[in-house]
Amino acid sequence: MKNSEMIIHGLSMDPKSGSPVLLLKEVDSQRTLPIWIGINEANAIATSLAEIAPPRPMTHDLLSGILTTLGYTVEKVVITEIRDSTFYAVIALGSASGEVEIDSRPSDAIALAVRAKAPIFVNEEVLETSAIDLSTIEGGGKAASDDDLSEQLRKMNPEDYTKYKM
Repeated sequence: MKNSEMIIHGLSMDPKSGSPVLLLKEVDSQRTLPIWIGINEANAIATSLAEIAPPRPMTHDLLSGILTTLGYTVEKVVITEIRDSTFYAVIALGSASGEVEIDSRPSDAIALAVRAKAPIFVNEEVLETSAIDLSTIEGGGKAASDDDLSEQLRKMNPEDYTKYKM
């Protein structure tokens, strides 16, 4: 099945649960995948996106350093499926001896991808079942503003969009 390349559109807070929501937007469309993640993973993604270097390595920095020291590079991450309301992902690692895929939570995979500047992909079936189309929010065909997106998140029920279980 086809995988679509995504970018991080933003991090938000679900006003109902207080949980962080990671928003992945498809590169060539307005389809956006909301994934509810833990506060630690949201912090790891946000600090890396902001290029804030902690005084000592945090967990994802440590793992990134270990992989680099062992000769691996993060080639890409792919959110592969949803099973029992849980997203699944793989981290594709490359080395001189070939490529391997490691099972991962999407939030951890994305935290590593941000550090490695590696692309993020989502399986088409996942997008078909769980993505929202920003062009249909309030704008009637034009791209939604951040305010429109925030309003849509306020109206969302996480279970309706396959809440990511930790």
